[in-house]
Amino acid sequence: MKAERPLHVVFFKTQAGNEPVRDWLKNLPKEEKKIIGEDIKTVQFAWPIGKPLVDNLGDGIWEIRSRLKNRIARTLFVIVDEEIVLLHGFIKKDRKTPLEDLRLAKKRKALYGSGHE
Repeated sequence: MKAERPLHVVFFKTQAGNEPVRDWLKNLPKEEKKIIGEDIKTVQFAWPIGKPLVDNLGDGIWEIRSRLKNRIARTLFVIVDEEIVLLHGFIKKDRKTPLEDLRLAKKRKALYGSGHE
């Protein structure tokens, strides 16, 4: 059975009520926000989807791979109950996803999962 389309997008929320990915996006230039937003929208309508747009990082964590004008952005997410939960976003500076960014996404995934079972 195919999931409803589009999948609903949810921003991970901290206990203090902050939404780190939304805050990150707000601070990006308009043109970059638009590209990342379009990529998220593509995932909403086409999930499951693979490379080059989406890659599996393991432990149920996926990344949306956005190509900006002269840099690369990553938006890390999980799928929970037919929802895309945006956990973490960053500008990629190295070939590999930095361990601290992956750890943060895993921590947020665990926090989200504990409050939504």
